[in-house]
Order: sequence, then C-alpha cells, then structure tokens
Amino acid sequence: MGIYKLFNSITQYISEAVVRIFSPSDDAYPIIGVQPFSGEPLQGHKRADW
Repeated sequence: MGIYKLFNSITQYISEAVVRIFSPSDDAYPIIGVQPFSGEPLQGHKRADW
C-alpha cells in the first residue's frame, strides 16, 4: 500500500508540473506596449569594453 501511495503522489506531482508548464499564462500585466526613451544619454562617459 505504501508503494502505491508513493507512486500516486509522484505521478500527481509530475502531472501538475506538466499542466502548469503547458497552460496559458496567468499573468495580469497591463498591455501598454513599448515605452519611448525620454531621458538624455550620459555625456563624456566611456563605454566599458567587455
């Protein structure tokens, strides 16, 4: 009986993960689009060479 419960819980854990991965997104972010840059670039600042 213990092996059956263990197998059942593992199966449930994996199936819940698969459902969460392949389900539609539940994020509630507002759709605002791309925002334009309204600042000024730094003057005299050297770019770091990576």
